[in-house]
Amino acid sequence: MNLLYTGKTKDVYGLENNQVLLKFKDDVTGTDGVFDPGANTVGLTIDGAGKSGLKMTKHFFELLNNKGVNTHYVSADIEVVSMVVKGAEVFGKGLEVICRYRAVGSFLRRYGAYCEEGQPLDALVEVTIKDDERGDPTISEDTLAFLGLLTTAEYQVLKNLTKTICGLIKEELATKNLELYDIKLEFGKDKNSGEIILIDEISGGNMRVYKDGQYITPLELEKLFLG
Repeated sequence: MNLLYTGKTKDVYGLENNQVLLKFKDDVTGTDGVFDPGANTVGLTIDGAGKSGLKMTKHFFELLNNKGVNTHYVSADIEVVSMVVKGAEVFGKGLEVICRYRAVGSFLRRYGAYCEEGQPLDALVEVTIKDDERGDPTISEDTLAFLGLLTTAEYQVLKNLTKTICGLIKEELATKNLELYDIKLEFGKDKNSGEIILIDEISGGNMRVYKDGQYITPLELEKLFLG
Protein backbone atom coordinates (compact mmCIF):
# COMPACT_ATOMS: atom_id res chain seq x y z
CA MET A 1 0.00 0.00 0.00
CA ASN A 2 1.12 3.53 -0.75
CA LEU A 3 0.73 6.05 2.10
CA LEU A 4 -0.92 9.11 0.59
CA TYR A 5 -1.70 11.23 3.62
CA THR A 6 -1.34 11.22 7.40
CA GLY A 7 -4.43 12.83 8.89
CA LYS A 8 -5.47 13.81 12.41
CA THR A 9 -7.72 10.81 12.98
CA LYS A 10 -6.96 8.55 9.97
CA ASP A 11 -4.09 7.57 7.68
CA VAL A 12 -4.88 7.27 3.96
CA TYR A 13 -3.37 4.65 1.64
CA GLY A 14 -3.72 4.31 -2.13
CA LEU A 15 -5.03 1.05 -3.61
CA GLU A 16 -5.69 -0.10 -7.18
CA ASN A 17 -8.73 0.86 -9.29
CA ASN A 18 -9.12 4.35 -7.78
CA GLN A 19 -9.78 2.92 -4.34
CA VAL A 20 -8.34 4.11 -1.04
CA LEU A 21 -7.83 2.49 2.37
CA LEU A 22 -8.55 4.54 5.50
CA LYS A 23 -6.80 3.38 8.66
CA PHE A 24 -8.59 4.73 11.74
CA LYS A 25 -6.53 6.02 14.71
CA ASP A 26 -7.34 6.43 18.39
CA ASP A 27 -6.70 10.19 18.14
CA VAL A 28 -9.72 12.49 18.40
CA THR A 29 -10.15 16.22 17.84
CA GLY A 30 -10.41 18.65 20.73
CA THR A 31 -8.59 21.28 22.75
CA ASP A 32 -6.83 21.09 26.12
CA GLY A 33 -7.60 17.39 26.47
CA VAL A 34 -11.35 17.85 25.93
CA PHE A 35 -13.10 16.23 22.97
CA ASP A 36 -14.71 18.63 20.49
CA PRO A 37 -16.01 17.37 17.10
CA GLY A 38 -15.66 20.90 15.71
CA ALA A 39 -12.01 21.35 16.69
CA ASN A 40 -9.29 21.41 14.04
CA THR A 41 -6.54 19.94 16.21
CA VAL A 42 -5.99 16.56 17.87
CA GLY A 43 -6.91 17.07 21.49
CA LEU A 44 -6.43 13.63 23.00
CA THR A 45 -5.98 9.93 22.35
CA ILE A 46 -8.68 7.54 23.56
CA ASP A 47 -7.91 3.82 23.56
CA GLY A 48 -10.40 2.09 21.26
CA ALA A 49 -11.66 5.30 19.65
CA GLY A 50 -10.62 4.19 16.16
CA LYS A 51 -12.43 0.85 16.30
CA SER A 52 -15.48 2.48 17.90
CA GLY A 53 -15.60 5.14 15.18
CA LEU A 54 -15.27 2.53 12.43
CA LYS A 55 -18.13 0.44 13.84
CA MET A 56 -20.43 3.47 13.77
CA THR A 57 -19.17 4.50 10.33
CA LYS A 58 -19.76 1.02 8.88
CA HIS A 59 -23.31 0.96 10.27
CA PHE A 60 -24.29 4.35 8.90
CA PHE A 61 -22.64 4.01 5.48
CA GLU A 62 -24.33 0.65 4.95
CA LEU A 63 -27.64 2.19 6.00
CA LEU A 64 -27.18 5.06 3.54
CA ASN A 65 -26.08 2.80 0.70
CA ASN A 66 -29.19 0.67 1.28
CA LYS A 67 -31.30 3.85 1.09
CA GLY A 68 -29.79 4.72 -2.29
CA VAL A 69 -27.52 7.54 -1.08
CA ASN A 70 -24.24 7.83 -3.02
CA THR A 71 -21.23 7.39 -0.71
CA HIS A 72 -17.58 6.39 -1.05
CA TYR A 73 -18.03 3.30 1.15
CA VAL A 74 -16.94 -0.09 -0.24
CA SER A 75 -16.15 -2.30 2.78
CA ALA A 76 -14.81 -2.25 6.34
CA ASP A 77 -12.64 -4.56 8.44
CA ILE A 78 -13.32 -3.89 12.13
CA GLU A 79 -10.46 -6.09 13.39
CA VAL A 80 -7.73 -4.20 11.51
CA VAL A 81 -9.62 -0.91 11.98
CA SER A 82 -9.66 0.01 8.30
CA MET A 83 -12.15 0.87 5.57
CA VAL A 84 -11.88 0.62 1.77
CA VAL A 85 -13.53 3.49 -0.11
CA LYS A 86 -13.84 4.88 -3.62
CA GLY A 87 -11.31 7.56 -4.53
CA ALA A 88 -12.77 11.07 -4.50
CA GLU A 89 -11.63 14.61 -5.29
CA VAL A 90 -12.43 17.12 -2.55
CA PHE A 91 -13.65 20.66 -3.20
CA GLY A 92 -10.68 23.01 -3.01
CA LYS A 93 -8.56 21.83 -0.05
CA GLY A 94 -11.63 20.33 1.58
CA LEU A 95 -15.00 21.49 2.86
CA GLU A 96 -16.94 20.46 5.94
CA VAL A 97 -20.73 20.63 5.92
CA ILE A 98 -22.43 20.95 9.30
CA CYS A 99 -26.10 20.17 9.84
CA ARG A 100 -27.48 21.66 13.06
CA TYR A 101 -30.63 20.61 14.86
CA ARG A 102 -29.97 22.50 18.10
CA ALA A 103 -27.85 25.52 19.06
CA VAL A 104 -24.66 24.25 20.70
CA GLY A 105 -20.91 24.38 20.11
CA SER A 106 -19.47 26.97 17.74
CA PHE A 107 -22.93 28.05 16.56
CA LEU A 108 -23.84 29.11 20.09
CA ARG A 109 -20.46 30.80 20.58
CA ARG A 110 -20.96 32.85 17.41
CA TYR A 111 -24.65 33.65 17.65
CA GLY A 112 -25.39 33.41 21.36
CA ALA A 113 -26.71 36.99 21.37
CA TYR A 114 -29.56 35.82 19.12
CA CYS A 115 -30.35 32.31 20.34
CA GLU A 116 -30.45 30.17 23.45
CA GLU A 117 -28.47 27.01 24.18
CA GLY A 118 -30.29 23.98 22.83
CA GLN A 119 -32.70 26.04 20.74
CA PRO A 120 -34.11 24.04 17.78
CA LEU A 121 -32.50 24.95 14.43
CA ASP A 122 -34.48 22.84 11.92
CA ALA A 123 -31.57 21.16 10.07
CA LEU A 124 -29.68 24.41 9.48
CA VAL A 125 -26.75 23.85 7.09
CA GLU A 126 -23.38 25.61 7.36
CA VAL A 127 -20.20 25.11 5.32
CA THR A 128 -16.65 25.65 6.55
CA ILE A 129 -13.37 25.43 4.63
CA LYS A 130 -10.68 23.11 5.97
CA ASP A 131 -7.92 25.51 6.95
CA ASP A 132 -6.22 24.88 10.30
CA GLU A 133 -4.22 28.11 10.13
CA ARG A 134 -7.38 30.21 9.84
CA GLY A 135 -9.53 28.17 12.20
CA ASP A 136 -11.74 26.48 9.56
CA PRO A 137 -13.84 29.60 8.82
CA THR A 138 -17.44 29.40 7.71
CA ILE A 139 -18.06 30.35 4.09
CA SER A 140 -21.17 31.51 2.23
CA GLU A 141 -22.68 30.10 -0.95
CA ASP A 142 -21.70 33.25 -2.87
CA THR A 143 -18.10 33.12 -1.66
CA LEU A 144 -17.81 29.42 -2.51
CA ALA A 145 -18.90 30.21 -6.07
CA PHE A 146 -16.70 33.29 -6.38
CA LEU A 147 -13.59 31.39 -5.27
CA GLY A 148 -14.37 28.53 -7.62
CA LEU A 149 -14.73 25.92 -4.87
CA LEU A 150 -18.34 25.03 -5.59
CA THR A 151 -20.87 26.17 -8.18
CA THR A 152 -24.27 27.39 -7.01
CA ALA A 153 -25.82 24.23 -8.49
CA GLU A 154 -23.31 22.01 -6.64
CA TYR A 155 -24.04 23.92 -3.43
CA GLN A 156 -27.74 23.06 -3.72
CA VAL A 157 -26.87 19.39 -4.33
CA LEU A 158 -24.60 19.45 -1.26
CA LYS A 159 -27.26 21.13 0.89
CA ASN A 160 -30.04 18.76 -0.19
CA LEU A 161 -27.82 15.70 0.27
CA THR A 162 -26.83 16.92 3.73
CA LYS A 163 -30.44 17.34 4.84
CA THR A 164 -31.39 13.90 3.47
CA ILE A 165 -28.38 12.11 4.99
CA CYS A 166 -28.64 13.79 8.36
CA GLY A 167 -32.37 13.16 8.52
CA LEU A 168 -31.73 9.44 8.07
CA ILE A 169 -28.98 9.46 10.71
CA LYS A 170 -31.19 11.41 13.13
CA GLU A 171 -34.05 8.94 12.66
CA GLU A 172 -31.72 5.98 13.19
CA LEU A 173 -30.31 7.42 16.42
CA ALA A 174 -33.83 8.16 17.65
CA THR A 175 -34.62 4.43 17.58
CA LYS A 176 -32.38 4.20 20.67
CA ASN A 177 -33.82 7.39 22.25
CA LEU A 178 -30.74 9.35 21.21
CA GLU A 179 -31.07 12.91 19.86
CA LEU A 180 -28.74 14.31 17.22
CA TYR A 181 -27.84 17.96 17.97
CA ASP A 182 -25.36 18.50 15.14
CA ILE A 183 -23.14 16.55 12.75
CA LYS A 184 -20.21 17.33 10.44
CA LEU A 185 -20.04 15.69 7.01
CA GLU A 186 -17.58 15.79 4.11
CA PHE A 187 -18.25 15.41 0.40
CA GLY A 188 -16.19 14.92 -2.74
CA LYS A 189 -16.53 13.94 -6.39
CA ASP A 190 -16.23 10.27 -7.31
CA LYS A 191 -13.03 9.96 -9.37
CA ASN A 192 -14.73 7.54 -11.75
CA SER A 193 -18.23 8.98 -12.19
CA GLY A 194 -17.76 12.63 -11.17
CA GLU A 195 -20.83 12.37 -8.91
CA ILE A 196 -20.94 14.25 -5.61
CA ILE A 197 -20.69 11.61 -2.88
CA LEU A 198 -20.46 11.47 0.91
CA ILE A 199 -16.88 10.74 2.06
CA ASP A 200 -14.83 10.44 5.27
CA GLU A 201 -16.59 8.92 8.30
CA ILE A 202 -19.89 9.03 10.22
CA SER A 203 -19.16 8.42 13.90
CA GLY A 204 -19.42 9.85 17.38
CA GLY A 205 -16.26 11.79 16.55
CA ASN A 206 -18.09 14.09 14.16
CA MET A 207 -21.47 14.51 15.83
CA ARG A 208 -23.00 15.72 19.07
CA VAL A 209 -25.64 13.38 20.46
CA TYR A 210 -27.66 13.76 23.65
CA LYS A 211 -29.89 11.48 25.70
CA ASP A 212 -32.42 12.98 28.11
CA GLY A 213 -30.63 16.31 27.75
CA GLN A 214 -27.21 14.90 28.62
CA TYR A 215 -24.29 14.87 26.16
CA ILE A 216 -23.04 11.39 25.21
CA THR A 217 -19.31 10.91 24.55
CA PRO A 218 -18.27 9.14 21.30
CA LEU A 219 -17.30 5.82 22.90
CA GLU A 220 -20.37 5.79 25.13
CA LEU A 221 -22.51 6.60 22.09
CA GLU A 222 -21.22 3.58 20.18
CA LYS A 223 -21.97 1.31 23.16
CA LEU A 224 -25.48 2.74 23.63
CA PHE A 225 -26.29 2.69 19.92
CA LEU A 226 -24.71 -0.57 18.76
CA GLY A 227 -24.39 -2.44 22.06
